[in-house]
Formats: sequence, C-alpha cells, structure tokens
Amino acid sequence: MNDLTSPAKTEALEDEPPHILVVDDDTRILALLKRYLMDRGFLVTTAEDAEEARRHLSALEFDILVVDVMMPGESGIDLTRALRETLEVPILMLTAMDQAEDRILGLESGADDYLAKPFDPRELVLRLNGILRRTRRDPMVAPAPLAEEGPLSLGACVFDPQRQELTRDGAPVHLTTAEQSLLATLAARVGEAISREELAEQTGAEGNARAIDVQVTRLRKKIEDDPRMPRHLQTVRGKGYLLRPG
Repeated sequence: MNDLTSPAKTEALEDEPPHILVVDDDTRILALLKRYLMDRGFLVTTAEDAEEARRHLSALEFDILVVDVMMPGESGIDLTRALRETLEVPILMLTAMDQAEDRILGLESGADDYLAKPFDPRELVLRLNGILRRTRRDPMVAPAPLAEEGPLSLGACVFDPQRQELTRDGAPVHLTTAEQSLLATLAARVGEAISREELAEQTGAEGNARAIDVQVTRLRKKIEDDPRMPRHLQTVRGKGYLLRPG
C-alpha cells in the first residue's frame, strides 16, 4: 500500500460522518487505514477477522464495509457471500490478487466494488465516497429520469423504480446496491439498449464494463425463470443490455 500519510482533498460525505467497518488481518494496515480515514472525516471500526466483524455487525450499524480477501479462517469472499444473505450494506473488497478472475469472484460474491493492493489511499476514499453517494442518494448526484412512473412487471418479479425494490411472487428479493443501481438505470430507459460503458458510468463503475457483465449475470438469476435464456434482461449484440418488461 502506498503512503497513507499523503494529503488528500476528498472528505467524507454528508453532515453525519459515515461509519466504516474495516476488516483485515494485518494490524498495521488496520491502524494506518483507521487513522487515515478518521482524518478524512469518517467514523471507523476495525476487525482482524470475520468473527470479530460479525460481533461488530451484531451490535452496530455501518454505512459501508471494507473487507480484505485473504484472511485466515473465513476469507473475505466467504464473509461477503454470507453477509449478502441478510445485509444490504455496501462492501468494498481489498485484494492482493489483481487477476481478472479474482476480481470477478469478489463481485460475484456480492461485493459492490474492489480495490487491488497496493493502492493509493486517496483512491480508496474516492471509491468509498462514490459508493456512499449512490447508497445515500446524495443530492449532488442527479438521479436518472424514470421512463416508467409505476412498478415494472418482469414475469414473476416486480421492480419498483421509485423505491428501487424488487419482489418475486410478492416476496422481497435482496438486491445489492450495485444491482439496485443497474436495474434502476435500465428501468429508466425500458426497451432501449444501453452500452456496458454507459451503464458503468451511470452506476458509478466507471471504466469497469466487465463488472457490468457480472452484475447482469447476478440480476438474471434473481429475475429470470431461466437465466440462460433471459426474457427480461436481454443482451443486444454489439450494443449492450436492455430491460424488457412483460
């Protein structure tokens, strides 16, 4: 990791400081990150492993989690996958593995973003603020115009663009913040093919078109009867993706 004492102009968002849980088995990195992030206006709680993280999560509410992949015992991937069964809190994953498949595995487990080690701490703050803007509905970020006023029928599922909530046969379906943002962006332009690059820009995953493919795959598992033959979240060859209600 680069010098954590380097100055950064980016500050935490909103009047109430966001509360971050940082999970990493490297105590030196934990101490440095805690000091750096607190100097930038965040509240920070740390955990050295998944077990300690779970104890904090049972007692406190967090705005975002920063989770290291390589930890003894339960890995960051396993922790993220387990948390996604019950929690919607956004997760940024730290990984020393900079291979594409490793990053994709992190996204498939439910992470909203990832950052490869070593990293510039200023980039970490920028990514945290980017996620918080989306999840806190920061007024500085203009929401995409909605093409449909009411809920969209997607077979057995219904998506409410205003609430950004998905139900299947009347039961709520868990969406990560990244999935909510992607589905809302597609719902704003129903029937129109949107490129991966534009979707990445609109959802805050700038420059990461491959991450859009991963999110689409995960969304199809939630809204399609047969994800291998999607009816509603379709691929348009050479153009991107479109949402087709019905």
